[in-house]
Amino acid sequence: MHELGIVFHMIETLEKVGSANELTHISKVRLNLGEVSGVLPDYLLDCWRWAANKTELLTGADLDVVQIDAITVCNACGKTYGTIEHGKVCPYCNSPDTVLLQGNEVEIDTIEGW
Repeated sequence: MHELGIVFHMIETLEKVGSANELTHISKVRLNLGEVSGVLPDYLLDCWRWAANKTELLTGADLDVVQIDAITVCNACGKTYGTIEHGKVCPYCNSPDTVLLQGNEVEIDTIEGW
């Protein structure tokens, strides 16, 4: 369960941001989570609820997880496509010369607090 490690890292980052911005409480965090990041949203939310409530800054804070769709580009034909539906091989030209453009993110997007 690497979700707990991710939550601990998020809390550390949020505490630094909170301190730098003189926040006394963070009420909501929006997290962009890529479709192929390997992070399970339900586990992440359970870990968040447990760990955030153990900190003064984040007690009761909501975590809003926004899924980022996985999109791949084909270097051979230049077209993009949904990674989950088609995998690594381009559905347009059958080339395996592809690169994931988005969908692997785990990034804090916005923070609400005072």
